[in-house]
Amino acid sequence: MEEEPARPAAPAAPTPLENRAPRVEPVAAEDHTPPEKSAAEEEDRDPSDEPVPPTGPAVPGEPVPPTGDAATPAERAGSRRRRGRTALLVTAAAVLGLVAGTCTGVLVQAGREPTKLPPLSQAALARGAGKAPKPLPADQDRQVRTEGDLRDLLLKKPRGAEKADWLEDSEGWMDLTSYAGTFGDPQSGFENLLRSEFRRAAVTGWEVDGAYSVEIRLIQYRQEEVLAAAEASEGGQYYADEDADDDGEVPGTGDGRVFVDDQPLPGLDDAPYPYQAQAHARRGDIAVEIWVNGAKRIDKKMITSLAERQMERL
Repeated sequence: MEEEPARPAAPAAPTPLENRAPRVEPVAAEDHTPPEKSAAEEEDRDPSDEPVPPTGPAVPGEPVPPTGDAATPAERAGSRRRRGRTALLVTAAAVLGLVAGTCTGVLVQAGREPTKLPPLSQAALARGAGKAPKPLPADQDRQVRTEGDLRDLLLKKPRGAEKADWLEDSEGWMDLTSYAGTFGDPQSGFENLLRSEFRRAAVTGWEVDGAYSVEIRLIQYRQEEVLAAAEASEGGQYYADEDADDDGEVPGTGDGRVFVDDQPLPGLDDAPYPYQAQAHARRGDIAVEIWVNGAKRIDKKMITSLAERQMERL
């Protein structure tokens, strides 16, 4: 009995067109490596300019637009503006403008004629005709008078008066420490006198019949940097005016003044001379202080006369 030939296998069911994958033609491989970006382009990159990948489902048979690094350089360049390049152009134009202006100024200055400098030497001064004036005598030259013995410029003790006992060992001089001791705060006064360029001080004094006592001081300053004599006179007048009941000018001085107290000094009611009057003036580099203490109120005319005669000797 002959065998039946084998039944061929049934062919596979045809694939529906909608489920069939599109045929992809082989394409030569291309290099899609993105070009290197400069630092300026990275800083100027705007995230809004980047291509946005599609969010819907892919349609079969339609090509998917490239995204990210898969996009070609031409597509990325056309999708955003390069603002960094504009800034570079503006900066370059400004630099070129400055260079051009500088070069123009140099060329203009180089084309000018040089300015002539004044001569280094001057014409000889003509000698004045006639005789030179004679030097001032010593009694008219104030500097000659004040550079000598300062004690000679003090008023002399009047007749009948007794020399003050507190001046017996002074020989008519007051050093820096002794004069600073007359201040309310000796330490502060000492420092202030150093700053004021204290030079020397001459002093004299006397007593008259137990009625009053007189003390006159001539304080001289170097005055190399400050007008210390004027400042000392102003300071003395300032403090004297606080407690004085009467005051007046010293004739011939301009700014000299006298001050008189109508009441005894506080705490000196039982002292021999509880009343006080003082005068402050200056002449050149010398400040003048006159102190009068009495058993009763000091006459303003008396201390004014003392101050006027003392200033005349200067």
